[in-house]
Amino acid sequence: MSASAVLKLQKVGFTVDQVEALADFMDTQAASKADLLQETSTIRSELAEVEHRLETRIATVRADLEKMELRLTIKLGAMLAAGIAIVATVVKLIH
Repeated sequence: MSASAVLKLQKVGFTVDQVEALADFMDTQAASKADLLQETSTIRSELAEVEHRLETRIATVRADLEKMELRLTIKLGAMLAAGIAIVATVVKLIH
C-alpha cells in the first residue's frame, strides 16, 4: 500500500493499526500485476495446448470420414453393378 493511500485512510479516521492490518491483508490477498501477467501467460499456454489437441482430433475425424466415404462409394458401386447384372440376367431370361 502506498504512503499516500495510508495518509488518505488516516485522514478519514482509520487508526494506524487498522491501516497496517489492511496493508497486510492487501499484500497477502491482492494479486499483483506480475501475478496477473503470470496467470495470463499460463492460461494462454494451456489454451494453445487445448487448441492443438482439438485441431489434431478434428484432423483425425476428417480422415476417418474420408475413409468412410470411400468405403461407402465402393459399396454403392458394387450394389449398382450387382443390380445391373441382375437386370441384364432377367432381360436375357425373358427373351
